[in-house]
Amino acid sequence: MSQHKEVKLVTTHQLLAMKRRGEKISMLTAYDFSMATILDGAGIDVLLVGDSASNVMAGHETTLPITLDQMIYHASSVVRAVKRALVVVDMPFGSYQGNSSEALRSAIRIMKESGGHAVKLEGGAEIKESITRILTAGIPVMGHLGLTPQSIYKFGTYTVRAKEETEAQKLIEDAQLLQELGCFALVLEKIPSSLAQQVAEKLTIPVIGIGAGPNVDGQVLVVHDMLGITKEFKPRFLRRYAELADLMSDAVTRYVQDVKDHNFPSAEEAY
Repeated sequence: MSQHKEVKLVTTHQLLAMKRRGEKISMLTAYDFSMATILDGAGIDVLLVGDSASNVMAGHETTLPITLDQMIYHASSVVRAVKRALVVVDMPFGSYQGNSSEALRSAIRIMKESGGHAVKLEGGAEIKESITRILTAGIPVMGHLGLTPQSIYKFGTYTVRAKEETEAQKLIEDAQLLQELGCFALVLEKIPSSLAQQVAEKLTIPVIGIGAGPNVDGQVLVVHDMLGITKEFKPRFLRRYAELADLMSDAVTRYVQDVKDHNFPSAEEAY
């Protein structure tokens, strides 16, 4: 009999069960095979192939420039690494807004070409048709409300959203709408903790927060931020679990020095 413990795949259904029993959901971003292998092996529940790749992988100021082809490339790299986690892929800016047929085509391409398990879209009532159309094809959809980075030029700032009563009310209505449409989960970004708690308690689907306080069903962070690979980004909600930029910089500095000093490779390291 095999000694290997069977790895149970995380599914949308399991996330629902986790919420029901009060087990928190862990989620991080991933954009490449090597990183995804480490994260999946460490037991992460959900891997988000985020359009934040536009920032951390490509160096853009916003998430807007990343293309559907680029998202599919990142997603397929992550999927090849994963043995357990649910892989959710961000639909990039311009691939679903304002045209539900385009949204369906984009979502189908993501699923077929990357092998991802679900897609994530930003917005509420204004993208209702796109979400409905994607769901009719049997593609699981995760919602995203609060600070929606693809709308950064509309907001003009990355500050906390939904502090005013009208915006808070719209967020609650949008959250309920997304659940009614059939979304399996919802991300709430950078909103007051009390509002996030209210939404999480109202909904039966899991609510995952980023800068939305502790009283939601799970948490997500950008992996480069939480590992300290990016140094300049320091929002209040971010906890750094390592300072990898320092470690990596030190390793490279020592490598450069060893090459310059004729210390690498040594006789033992040569054929």
